[in-house]
Amino acid sequence: MDASRDEEAAAEPLLAASPPQRSHAADVHVLSAAFLFVFSAYGAAQNLQSTVNTEGDLGTVSMGVLYTSFTLFAVAASPVVRWLGPSRALVVGTSGYLLFILANLVPTWYTMVPASLYLGFTASIIWVGQGTYLTSAALSHARDNNLPEGPTLGSFNGEFWGVFASTQVIGNLISLALLRNGKDGGSVTGKNLLFVVFLGCMIIGIVLMCLLSQRDEKRDNASTHSSFGAMLKYIVAPLKNRRMILLIPLIAYSGLQQAFVWAVFTKSIVTPVLGISGVGGAMAIYGASDVVCSLIAGRFTSGLHSATFVVSVGAILQAAVLFWLLLLYSPMEGVLGAAVPLFIGALWGVGDGVLNTQLSALLGLLFEDVKEAAFAQLKVWQSGAIAVIFFLSPSITLQAMLILMATSLFISFGSFLLLTLVVEKPSTIRA
Repeated sequence: MDASRDEEAAAEPLLAASPPQRSHAADVHVLSAAFLFVFSAYGAAQNLQSTVNTEGDLGTVSMGVLYTSFTLFAVAASPVVRWLGPSRALVVGTSGYLLFILANLVPTWYTMVPASLYLGFTASIIWVGQGTYLTSAALSHARDNNLPEGPTLGSFNGEFWGVFASTQVIGNLISLALLRNGKDGGSVTGKNLLFVVFLGCMIIGIVLMCLLSQRDEKRDNASTHSSFGAMLKYIVAPLKNRRMILLIPLIAYSGLQQAFVWAVFTKSIVTPVLGISGVGGAMAIYGASDVVCSLIAGRFTSGLHSATFVVSVGAILQAAVLFWLLLLYSPMEGVLGAAVPLFIGALWGVGDGVLNTQLSALLGLLFEDVKEAAFAQLKVWQSGAIAVIFFLSPSITLQAMLILMATSLFISFGSFLLLTLVVEKPSTIRA
């Protein structure tokens, strides 16, 4: 009987063995591909809202509602992600984008506004889930392979944001191809065909999200919120850290500069020179620049001090664009006049690529123990800033908007330098 028991014990590990896990890097490839399909559709649909849903400014109002909802719900997104787990949160989060595309097939106040409200909720979940999942994969990859955490986070974020930035290229080229013969956003048939294609992209993206490996870390599951007070304490935990306080201005500026492209650059810089038909091409160049910069910037990230150098490059380029537009720019005719908005878009894309990669990597490094709450704060301040631009842009002049952007850049970059020079010491960032 003892011999039999020994045989059973010897066989037990074989029976209990689990199938081989997908590598952490492969999970990031799948995550990036899923976001590529989802946001190629959503990003292009967002860019078209002011031209295809013009009755009563339905498209612009819907976007304002969306980002206001995003801001409010992002405050509570971190406990939802912890409860669902980041991989399940990503699947749930995608549902709002699917509903938004469906609403655009029948755009009315009764479809677009509720869809935008719901998308604000699910967007907060998907983005907190994305930041948590990517950080978990990067840190696990670094630990399993004895790699430095800073460069690994930078590399993984560089890949993700590089792929994500390419959605601006792909989505706008799809729009350009399907709406090229239409006027003011294309014929009804062309528009409906476009959103059906976008719907197909969404479905592929959801399927890819379902293929992601589970990443419910033991230390995450061990922390539960037994009361509302405990949950609230977890949500606001990053705000008690002076590093987050000094990062918030740069986080908010990252939202302002994104909305500036969507709401101001396309309307006030591109359209007067290239017309509505040129918006897709200008945004595609902006996206291509964003892709290249994201991939390169991610490779240079090793900690706060390397991130400071990379962010400085992006900030200087965007500052140069703002002062050029404010003091020197005037629309011109001819080839040179047509090239200027495209060049501005390329320079602005560099800054966006820098901010996306560096902010995500730094939050993963500085707030590993409360990463869901940290990424929730990222989206609270980003989406709030985006909502401000959407609501302000119809009411203020281009000059006033440029002054607002330049002032915000100056304050946010100064705060970030203070974080680097005064608060953070080299020893606080793991190599």
